[in-house]
Amino acid sequence: MEIRSVALIGAGAVGSFIAYALAGKDGVDFCVVADGARKERLEREGIAVNNKKEIVTLRPRVCTPEEAKGADLLLVAVKYTALDSVLEDIRTICSPDTVVLSLLNGIDSEEKIAEVIDPAQIVYSLMRVSSERRKNEEGRDVVTFDPTIKWGVYLGEKGSPVKSARIEAIEDLFAGTTCSVYFMENILQDQWAKYASNICYNLPQAVLGVPFKAYFDSAHVQFLRDRLLKEVTRVGAAMGIEVPGPSLSWDSCLPTARFSTLQDLDAGRHTEIEMFAGVLMRKAAEVGVEVPYATFAYHAIKALEEKNDGKFD
Repeated sequence: MEIRSVALIGAGAVGSFIAYALAGKDGVDFCVVADGARKERLEREGIAVNNKKEIVTLRPRVCTPEEAKGADLLLVAVKYTALDSVLEDIRTICSPDTVVLSLLNGIDSEEKIAEVIDPAQIVYSLMRVSSERRKNEEGRDVVTFDPTIKWGVYLGEKGSPVKSARIEAIEDLFAGTTCSVYFMENILQDQWAKYASNICYNLPQAVLGVPFKAYFDSAHVQFLRDRLLKEVTRVGAAMGIEVPGPSLSWDSCLPTARFSTLQDLDAGRHTEIEMFAGVLMRKAAEVGVEVPYATFAYHAIKALEEKNDGKFD
């Protein structure tokens, strides 16, 4: 199997990292999927990437979903809040032979995508990259990351420890680029491990407005982290998944690091709390497990979103 055509939906923090790796690679027909005003803007402005040395403007081909139909590989990198709105685009792009990777955080994006295509087309995956989109002094959106760090895609076949031909083809696609590919024998466990890390490190600091080092300076912040981890672990166990605990040491991140949920609140954006605590609450209800700390975090962060929206002004 060989991947010659690649379509990308979502050119935000993660999607821009993918575009940086694949746009212009020899022998690969790469495009970003968009239509309407967004297509016009991408064609006019391109994608601005700060690779820690300079700002590079990428100008990949921009295709409508119809023009991208039949791509060998479809990469989905939208925000979770936008996933439902692109499901029809995914249905349009995918032929029966299209392989699909969802690079979203969380544990249910593949389930959502499987509502509109054959679930067998999906290779389960997750993304690990430290990238951030923010406006520069000129008011332009710029995605910043360090391409010298071996960030990348972690992927595997659901329920199988075997590296399939299509995974080997994805490895070949990214070979020699700034995006690494890591094969995982138990991809579901790895997805839940990242999910647990997001739940127990994203949510307490977002509610409290504190930086990463607070997890090592405050017994109270540690308490909230540990209770949330126990809730994720209990839900995973009830679903037959052994969830390994996150192993972030004090020097894993900058002491001042603010993770994605707090970044969104800082910027006045709505968060991905539905993907984190909302999904955990639904999964917990399905298996009869109580998750009071996740429930509190969910409502606290939804209230902070309302505050940012001016509801209490």
